[in-house]
Amino acid sequence: MTTTEIKRLNFAKAAPKAFRAVIGLDAAAREGLDPTLVELVQIRSSHLNHCAYCLHMHTSDARKAGESEERLHMVAVWKEAAHFFTEKEQAALALTDAVTLIADGGLPDDVYARASAHFDDKELAQLLALIFTINTWNRIALATAKTAGEDERVS
Repeated sequence: MTTTEIKRLNFAKAAPKAFRAVIGLDAAAREGLDPTLVELVQIRSSHLNHCAYCLHMHTSDARKAGESEERLHMVAVWKEAAHFFTEKEQAALALTDAVTLIADGGLPDDVYARASAHFDDKELAQLLALIFTINTWNRIALATAKTAGEDERVS
């Protein structure tokens, strides 16, 4: 039986306090970060976690914010297409890769050093919180079988 054959719970309704806590963490994590960088990080983590729901949501948000199709297509292969991204964006994407896939090898010192060269301590903490948060959202969407294209956020 595939995940689409079983109706999954609505996490927001079933655990509203936990859901609101994740929303609060998300809002706090974004503070002081460039909105373009926020979307790139969320897109990259969603790629790595195979979360179509979040990937659709964040690419749509990035487009609305003026991000180019060209760069959106290159996020998945950012290392091979590094010239599409600033040094700071590359450092954030490398950190996103390492933290999202942390079980595969931890957070290497060179990746951390690269990020800390572009972000002060407060920004780096915010960026880490953002990566933690999008990984949580990806897991919520995947575990509850959210459908890509059905953005359930309330305006």
